[in-house]
Amino acid sequence: MDPNAGRYSQDKDSIPLRLPTEDELRDPEPTVEALSRGGNKPYNIYGVNYSPRTDILQYEEQGTASWYGSKFHGHLTSNGEVYNVFSMTAAHKTLPLPSYVRVTNLDNYRTAIVRVNDRGPFHDNRIIDLSYSAAYKLGIFPGGTGRVKLELISSPAMASQESFATPIAKLPDIPYQPVTPSERPSRSSNEFVERPYVPATSAPATVPARSSTTAASNAPARPAASSQLASTSSADGCFIQLIASSDKAKVQRLGNELQQQLSVPTAIENANGLFRLLAGPLQGNAQHVLDTVRSGEYPQAYFTNKSLCG
Repeated sequence: MDPNAGRYSQDKDSIPLRLPTEDELRDPEPTVEALSRGGNKPYNIYGVNYSPRTDILQYEEQGTASWYGSKFHGHLTSNGEVYNVFSMTAAHKTLPLPSYVRVTNLDNYRTAIVRVNDRGPFHDNRIIDLSYSAAYKLGIFPGGTGRVKLELISSPAMASQESFATPIAKLPDIPYQPVTPSERPSRSSNEFVERPYVPATSAPATVPARSSTTAASNAPARPAASSQLASTSSADGCFIQLIASSDKAKVQRLGNELQQQLSVPTAIENANGLFRLLAGPLQGNAQHVLDTVRSGEYPQAYFTNKSLCG
């Protein structure tokens, strides 16, 4: 039985009649929101059971992205919001509603941040269904699908935690290039995803967004190490993330204490308004340092890049 039967006025999805504006292509600012009351319960679609991961702190995935257009515009998403083809949103099968992910097009390395507020796609092993604006910004719009990487930035499970482990890759800043009308695809049914509707039980609840501030390096005990870390990205060597907090002064204090206790270099990075305390770069003693901090005050510490830490 088709769960969409009789729900939409269009039989096939269609392309919006205009292109997104510059304002509609702006990334939403990630914030830790409360878990929506609807759309996060286990569900069954086409005989397949899905269990949303509402306690998730870290998530990465690679696969095929698609997008959905005018057929679904103005209809309710799975958490009770109204779908807008021009908002930077997306649908995912199991990520918490709402949550924020960074999407990277692996063919052109354009990136976009989207707010996940819907369920899907349930078609052809695709991992995410993007809004029209998100697909346009990533360069996925002309072909209908594209190879992408997803990275979780914010989830409701982080709302009750002062610190959380969310590696944020620093990718090259490649601006989007507008798609001319001549590049629009023909209206083929293969370009769109028919997504079953997972009904909401009530309206979503949200919490205010965090304010963004500029990150600063902490004052290390050894000036030579500090100079190197100030211009070093956590993607350039073996680093351990210890905490992330909006309290910069606290992160600086903990960094100074850790540097004195373990004699390891530390650094602070700003990630979407949160200050990340990092230990590194580390050499052959990386695993020993990780075991030490996990057994003490940082049980959730982790390697930001395992391949560089052996």
